[in-house]
Amino acid sequence: MPLLWKMLSRHDLIWLQVYGNLLTLLQCVKVNPSWSKGYARKGAALHGERRYDEAIAAYEEGLKLEDSPALRKGLQEVQDAKAADAQGDGSEGFGIGKMFSDPNLIGKLATNPRTQKHLADPAFVQKLKMIQQNPKLGESLLSQDPRMIDVLGVMMGIDMQGFSREEGSDELPPGVKSDAIPRSPPSQPAASSSTPRPRSPPPEAKIEDVEMEDDEESKAKTEAEAEKKAGNAAYKTRDFPTAAAHFEKAWEVWPKDMTFLTNLGAVYFEQGDYDKCIETCEKAIEEGRSLRADYKLIAKALGRTGSAYQKKGDLPTAIKYFQKSLTEHRTADILNKLRDTERAQAEEVRLSYLSPEKANEAREEGNTLFKAGDFAGAVKAYTEAIKRDPSDPRGYNNRANAYTKLAAFPEALKDANEAIKADPTFIKAYIRKGQVLHAMRDYTKALEVMQATADLDEDRKHTKEISDLVTKCQQALMSQRTDESEEETLQRAMRDPEIAQIMSDPIMQSILQQAQSNPAALQDHMKNPSVRANIMKLVNAGIIKTR
Repeated sequence: MPLLWKMLSRHDLIWLQVYGNLLTLLQCVKVNPSWSKGYARKGAALHGERRYDEAIAAYEEGLKLEDSPALRKGLQEVQDAKAADAQGDGSEGFGIGKMFSDPNLIGKLATNPRTQKHLADPAFVQKLKMIQQNPKLGESLLSQDPRMIDVLGVMMGIDMQGFSREEGSDELPPGVKSDAIPRSPPSQPAASSSTPRPRSPPPEAKIEDVEMEDDEESKAKTEAEAEKKAGNAAYKTRDFPTAAAHFEKAWEVWPKDMTFLTNLGAVYFEQGDYDKCIETCEKAIEEGRSLRADYKLIAKALGRTGSAYQKKGDLPTAIKYFQKSLTEHRTADILNKLRDTERAQAEEVRLSYLSPEKANEAREEGNTLFKAGDFAGAVKAYTEAIKRDPSDPRGYNNRANAYTKLAAFPEALKDANEAIKADPTFIKAYIRKGQVLHAMRDYTKALEVMQATADLDEDRKHTKEISDLVTKCQQALMSQRTDESEEETLQRAMRDPEIAQIMSDPIMQSILQQAQSNPAALQDHMKNPSVRANIMKLVNAGIIKTR
């Protein structure tokens, strides 16, 4: 292995690194098949080997796990490369030159700490442009300039620093020990171990280059911050086109701060261009992760993407992005938006379920089951009818009847009240309520309901039903009070809080005293609806007796 290493060319070493990374990535996705980034790296490595079909399969597997812009972009690049090769214009060898055809090449290199310093050399930038124009030059320039190894690593998403060395250097690959390599005897006598070897100072030109790069970087950052400040000022005055121009310029000058992109996304959001807002925020998220931006900034971009989807009416996707934002950083604002969106989605689902036609079908099915004596099945069918059309009182009324047959009186009474709430003029619901109260042996309240129902039944279609139920209630009350004295009747009635309140009312006390001396005066008081209702309660309770 050591001798083989010494004999390998730079080109061979690069592709040993590619194969090594590919093996590592294959093991990575095998260990954790749910990690989408592993498939992105695997696809990139396979792309580098021109194993296009396998690369496409890797990217598609990753997209099944996460709809990532990076995966989509990588898939498109492989498909383009495959198409180009099919037409006969692909580059030779391993397709190195093809990797330099990315139009965003310079921008990516500027954001990477390892390659951004190389861009200070105009000659190096010119080489990159030459490769972009003629990809076949890639391999030849790669062997001439060691800086191209860093560029290749950025484009492929792998670290090639471990195999980067100067020609003729004795630097060894990772894991190879120096004592395993036979060395030829030195041509000159070695210096005494006691005499330290003087270190040559770094060339002055390199120090000047570093200072120049730092100066240019500082100027670019200052200019970008000024553009951002101007954009914020325009945004506050709602001059959105100007604000967008400033934020775009800030990112162009200094593509190392994702807030320029999130601010640009906010501009598009305010303009109502939600698709551009989503596109910009997704780019901000992708760039922010590569720049290792603060998780709070990532969360903000995710939340803004969710808000844009919410405005578009795509509630499931909005919920997904709000949840992603909360996993990065939990804020009350995004949490409230998530809850509101979930409620809106639930209401949307409920409304989409409404169908008066299907409600009628379910109610008819319930009627059939009820007649067959399957009251539990009838309850289920009537429940479906209510879900399909909750504004129709017939579903509640029929279910109340089925509950009564099952002796589930509280549920039946609740459904009767819901039917009345859905349609206050639905006489059958009042009659059903009276029947349920009679079944519960609350005869007094059943009488009150029936007396109120008689007033509502203006066309007198239900007179017989109402009269029969009133008679049944009165007979039940008389049988209860046959052996009851007046004092016992009063004590029993006063246990009812409503009766006790009526009896303690000074106005009602005055009316009752007047009625004792002049019974005819009671008829005059009965013309008042509220007084009449109170007197009927007292009659039903047995306190006022009629002849």
